[in-house]
Amino acid sequence: MTEQQNTQLVLAERPTGPVGNEHFRTVTEPVREPGRGEIVVRTEWLAFDPAQRGWLNDIRSYVPPVAIGEVMRARGAGEVVASGDPSYAAGDLVTAQTGWQTHPTLSTTDPATEIERVPRDVTDPKLMLSVAGITGLTAYFGMIGVAQPHEGDTVLVTAAAGATGSVAGQIARLRGAARVVGTAGKPEKRAWVREIAGFDECISHYDDNVKRRLREVGPDGYNAVFDNVGGELLDAAIFNIALHGRIALCGSISTGYRPEKPAIGLHYYQRLTTMRARMEGFLVSDHADRYPQARADLLRWVANGDLHVAEDIVEGFEQAPATLQRLFDGKNLGKQLLRVS
Repeated sequence: MTEQQNTQLVLAERPTGPVGNEHFRTVTEPVREPGRGEIVVRTEWLAFDPAQRGWLNDIRSYVPPVAIGEVMRARGAGEVVASGDPSYAAGDLVTAQTGWQTHPTLSTTDPATEIERVPRDVTDPKLMLSVAGITGLTAYFGMIGVAQPHEGDTVLVTAAAGATGSVAGQIARLRGAARVVGTAGKPEKRAWVREIAGFDECISHYDDNVKRRLREVGPDGYNAVFDNVGGELLDAAIFNIALHGRIALCGSISTGYRPEKPAIGLHYYQRLTTMRARMEGFLVSDHADRYPQARADLLRWVANGDLHVAEDIVEGFEQAPATLQRLFDGKNLGKQLLRVS
């Protein structure tokens, strides 16, 4: 293997506010020949999700926090450039937990690397980081398994212009929902949600009385809610929940995933009792045994034109910290990706 350099971004300081370059340092080292059971991947794409901000906090969660001096954790897609495993050959396309690095050496036997070969029928590898990856799978299992929209239901999706929310709302429609309502910020995002993603309505989460606006566009209440935001918006959704409604808790981007206690709690939780409603959190990893079928459904819907995918692409590896912050500044439309080279 021709000598190459692996450039890494490692955590230097835990952010307490917005994420920036000052929280990471760049480390460059030669790429070594892969040992037995290892592959070297040239990372072409990196995926960004709000949960990554939470991993920067020194707080116990469903995964350990990123340690000081450790490569920032992230999923990537790329090409195998050298292999010490006969199951992989140079030129194979894979997705894996590459982290923020350009030429990682990955163990093919360690489950933590989560290496997956890009299926031959997937012509665009970055789809494995969006609709066919954790993002689409989260929308699939959260909507179908937890929110459970039935035919004729009215469904609410918060952060509907985001990667997960946009897919979740379209899945609700495919499952027979009569009315799908979203929330988003900028006018152009709300227009995309209505005109491309096919939601019936998309209201501004900046509205001073979002609780009333939700009631106006869903006067009979919401049978199913897919929440990515938390805070006041989740509270407004609970206030407008229908009898026997189901709320899937996917994310809490309103908190910024910062380490301090959120400033706003829930005021209307008693509505869950009076409306005999259910609110449930979930992790997509709980459904790993069903990934193949879910992925097949998602890709079929995309191929048929029933599911529309938006991608927001930033260029350049050095832009990784700023690209993560875009999620919390409301700058992205759809899946946030970074093209490494």
